[in-house]
Amino acid sequence: MSIVSDLDSVAASFARRRAEEEERTLSPLAARSYPARRARAEEDCELRTPFQRDRDRIVHSKAFRRLTHKTQVFVAPAGDHYRTRLTHTLEVTTISRTLARALRLNEDLVEAIGLGHDLGHPPFGHIGEEVLDRCAKQRFGVDFRHNEHSLRVVDVLERDGAGLNLTEQVRDGIVGHSSRAPAPATLEGRIVRVIDRVAYINHDIDDALRAGVLRADELPAEPIAVLGSDSSARIDALVHDMVESSERAGDIVQGEDAGPAMSALREFMFERVYLGAEVRAEHAKIDTVLSTLFAHYVAHPELLPAAPARAAGGEGALARRVIDYLAGMTDRYCIGQYTRLEVPSAVAG
Repeated sequence: MSIVSDLDSVAASFARRRAEEEERTLSPLAARSYPARRARAEEDCELRTPFQRDRDRIVHSKAFRRLTHKTQVFVAPAGDHYRTRLTHTLEVTTISRTLARALRLNEDLVEAIGLGHDLGHPPFGHIGEEVLDRCAKQRFGVDFRHNEHSLRVVDVLERDGAGLNLTEQVRDGIVGHSSRAPAPATLEGRIVRVIDRVAYINHDIDDALRAGVLRADELPAEPIAVLGSDSSARIDALVHDMVESSERAGDIVQGEDAGPAMSALREFMFERVYLGAEVRAEHAKIDTVLSTLFAHYVAHPELLPAAPARAAGGEGALARRVIDYLAGMTDRYCIGQYTRLEVPSAVAG
């Protein structure tokens, strides 16, 4: 027997064992990896499940690489240890996988959704999303939502317009991770939806303490008493609570103590950090940068990159081209474009 045929036999055997193992070990409530449901049918890989292939396509995408230079909360922080959109994505994914494993759900699906959920986030975090949404509404009468744009990225913009052709379950989890969207159809997608909040609330507390925006003694006493005094303890408590509560409910839910405690922390963070004076002080600057670039590219569409074939033409084409370009920018690229536009070259140099 040739080496090639040996390898083919090993790959086929592995694929069969993988499918059999999945059927034996996954909860009856878990999403199944097969058959793959894609907009464009593809042959299955002999070594990877469909969700593993989706994961790899996401990790190798341009949009994923750009996350390392996109803000989580603090814009251009003076330090190397603040979260970025990429580190947030990784934290969401790893915590979600822990929960999926404990509940015997499909870890491959959770991983792909977690890695892809914020691909469409614009520069400058949620403040950037607010500004881009306002500009889009005022000029074109359309909304901008980062979760919807994440789906557009994987469906249309990546691979020069061909898209990643992800499975239906991963696409559903990506667009459904935001609380403003309907909940995902799978339990795996609902895990990412909740863990997204678990991750950002706790790591944003860390970053706010590091930045001096908060002091530890200012954190609300009641939720801290329920969940723990540091981020590691809080995340651990929230994950254990979700495992126990979800097992009982047959759905992804939080317990009657942990859920309200997390909501109270979230409200506190919006009041003191996300909408607080220190962060909002940057809002006017970010507003100026993004709104100026938005108006400039609307007036000069010839400066925009050529739209991929599947994304070009039709009603609203200019709106999509401007939004696609700005939403895809990293913080530093956006600032660089604004500087080239607004600052005389002699001064900028």
